[in-house]
Amino acid sequence: MLCLAGTTASATPAPWRSLSAAQQEALAPLAQQWDTLQEVQQHRLLKTAKRYAHLTPEQQQRFRDRLTVWSKLTPEQRKAAREKYRAFKKVPTEKREQVKQMVRQDQANKAQQPVSGVPDTPPNSPSSAY
Repeated sequence: MLCLAGTTASATPAPWRSLSAAQQEALAPLAQQWDTLQEVQQHRLLKTAKRYAHLTPEQQQRFRDRLTVWSKLTPEQRKAAREKYRAFKKVPTEKREQVKQMVRQDQANKAQQPVSGVPDTPPNSPSSAY
């Protein structure tokens, strides 16, 4: 059996209460869901949590914010996010900034749309007569 220093080779997920205080602090946004995560997911998150203590306070806050957003996604939304990430990783490095700018512009356009999702029509437009 291969056992690397500092890692656990357990066959079952680790309960939240078994995590160290530092791990719980880093992974706090996932506290409610932790015991339902698969072992592979927990292991990846624990590896990430090891780096948490070495982040600046601003980086720690950004990490917690992103983890909070992730924890609120549905399984379908998470799957879509993973697929987008994989697709983005295939984009040549020199074009990634261009793709990021396109995404930002798309998000800005969506933010400007009314809540109904239907664009406002000017009062004198033909469709407003109906």
